[in-house]
Amino acid sequence: MIAKRVFFSGRVQGVGFRYETKRIAMGYEVVGTVSNLEDGRVELCVMGEELEVDDFISDIRVKSNLTHHILEYEEGTIPRSELEEVRGFAIVR
Repeated sequence: MIAKRVFFSGRVQGVGFRYETKRIAMGYEVVGTVSNLEDGRVELCVMGEELEVDDFISDIRVKSNLTHHILEYEEGTIPRSELEEVRGFAIVR
């Protein structure tokens, strides 16, 4: 199991980014959250088997209709303990 935090920037708020991310998550065995940040970025926190997490993030970045909204992204590993209590995948703000 691995946990990651990804920050997406560009035109990622007000375009259904969080809802599409949640829809994409239903196709993967992952848990996590997605939220808008005050600085205009979207934060994704996700946990699952490494291949599932990497494929999920790649699907958002490369294969989805969200691709053209993303100008930059920053990805990093986080402690799994940050997502241990999360069930399913949720939009949190």
